[in-house]
Amino acid sequence: RGEVLPAREPPSAPALCPAGLGGAAAASSPCEKACNPRMGNLAHGRALRTETSCGRHAAEPFCSYSEDEQRRCRRPSCGRCSGAHAGLAHPPAAMADSPFRLPRTWWQAAQDAPRETIRLDLEAAFYFTHLIMVFKSPRPAAMVLERSQDFGETWKPYKYFAANCSASFGLEDDVMQRGAICTSRYSSPFPCTGGEVIFRALSPPYATEDPYSVEAQALLRITNLRVRLLERQGCPCLPASPAPQPPPSLHYAIYDFIVKGSCFCNGHADHCIPVAGFKPVKAAGVFHVVHGKCMCKHNTAGSHCQHCAPLYNDQPWQAADGKTGAPKECQSCKCNGHADTCHFDMDAWLASGNRSGGVCDNCQHNTEGQHCQRCKLGFYRDLRKPFSAPDACKPCSCHPVGSAMLPLGPHTFCDPSTGDCPCKPGVAGPRCDHCLPGYWGFGAYGCRPCDCARSCDPHTGDCHSSSSDVTWHNEAPPFQAVLNESEPTWGWEDEQGFSALRHSGKCECKEQVLGNSKVFCGMKYTYVIKTKILSAHDKGSHAEVSVKIKKVLKSTKLKILRGKRTLYPESWTNRGCTCPILNPGLEYLVAGHEDIRTGRLIVNMKSFVHQWKPALGRKVLEILKKDCN
Repeated sequence: RGEVLPAREPPSAPALCPAGLGGAAAASSPCEKACNPRMGNLAHGRALRTETSCGRHAAEPFCSYSEDEQRRCRRPSCGRCSGAHAGLAHPPAAMADSPFRLPRTWWQAAQDAPRETIRLDLEAAFYFTHLIMVFKSPRPAAMVLERSQDFGETWKPYKYFAANCSASFGLEDDVMQRGAICTSRYSSPFPCTGGEVIFRALSPPYATEDPYSVEAQALLRITNLRVRLLERQGCPCLPASPAPQPPPSLHYAIYDFIVKGSCFCNGHADHCIPVAGFKPVKAAGVFHVVHGKCMCKHNTAGSHCQHCAPLYNDQPWQAADGKTGAPKECQSCKCNGHADTCHFDMDAWLASGNRSGGVCDNCQHNTEGQHCQRCKLGFYRDLRKPFSAPDACKPCSCHPVGSAMLPLGPHTFCDPSTGDCPCKPGVAGPRCDHCLPGYWGFGAYGCRPCDCARSCDPHTGDCHSSSSDVTWHNEAPPFQAVLNESEPTWGWEDEQGFSALRHSGKCECKEQVLGNSKVFCGMKYTYVIKTKILSAHDKGSHAEVSVKIKKVLKSTKLKILRGKRTLYPESWTNRGCTCPILNPGLEYLVAGHEDIRTGRLIVNMKSFVHQWKPALGRKVLEILKKDCN
């Protein structure tokens, strides 16, 4: 009797899926696949409530009847029930003690109670799999099993039980109509004692292969369970003698009320702990209590592992698959070590082709972006350190006087890839902290051009007497860096930019004109590119222009690829600037010559440099294909 009774269930009742509740509960694996905490009696450690108990207010006499193999009445067993004496009391708790250590304890209703309700209230949602009731009295002629999933606010029937389903409830009997919600299997008065009522939540028509599916959860998840006993019946055994028999006393009496189930964890945990504030009710012979808070695996979180852990929201949460055993783990967000939490964003998920929907929250260490993948404005990437380092983004160190303001607002920001600052006219250096050669008067408006043939004193503007007195401000070679991801595109105003290359009005350069195609071909240009000017740097003896090549229309011996590259202007005017003029932030078509010995792309007065236009690009490409071969 007790917990071994399921072996005597009807053969039509299917076993739980091995990959789901049953197999996972018995497994000793570290929850690598779909798993479930061990199952037990949910009534253990919790209070069963009934409307009455015999002898609660005063002692009550009672008699119990049983029958032999020929269904002849045995001698009745009579006694007294009193709630005031422990040895004579039959409280609801007796249904939830150990059926092995205390097999002869039972709950008994008052004799004047034609109807009764047995109710189990849980402190959290649990998985309920089956109910076993063992009656001391004859089983009821009619009863109903119900569950709630909202802590008793609403109730739904699991199963109706009646000797006559049609008469008692107006329902079909599943003995005659498979899958009906009512059954007469467990409503016979025989046996008059020890009769069982068994219900399995996943019996037909509710059988399912995956106990973690939405459909299964609608059936298995409960917060409350109750049984309403609606109609008593006596023991109709045959009298042992022809002498008149006293009418039997009618009452409900139950040995065991076993509610089999487990902690509800969506297949993501194999162990549970008590819910906060829950204190188990002590019961004789009971040592194992099924607790309700999951110890989640598979990067999940929550009391029932019902959502992903804080940094694992890159894909939508899913319950484990009880059919295949797939754990459906939550995937980590790619935050480069700069965030502690992330959230799932459906728009990002759809935009990625259902590959990644995680958006990092509160990016730290001066980073920003969906994945904290770039430095904030005002900081630049230190490529000497991995981007996951807390100090990978360094603050810009632009000189407050020599740096130009951005059009976006009253702030000065450096290049997020290199840390180079945007300088005012005539100002040089990565920090914009001194005048270019040929300029003087470092101040709020930049530096002014010298009124000299070559150079002047950077502080006073006095011309140097000879070329030997020229002081060149040499800079260290810039650190060659890969552009930071998603680098911002800056729009410069006319009077802003890097070094002298942006100062219009002081450079007087004669440009090549695209006229006769024979003249263009006659220049024998060895490279033709479409490029965007990023920045320019004065190196004292020469200038270097950092560009981003977007298209290669022609190359000869040097391998020219799209991406960052340096152009080397070799023509200087007497004003100290480069020709042709290359303005940072703009796109140009540049045709020039390669220096095979040094591997440099040269720009000089013979070069063809014009601001990029699609029509110009098409025309030059046509000339290269048709006329220059």
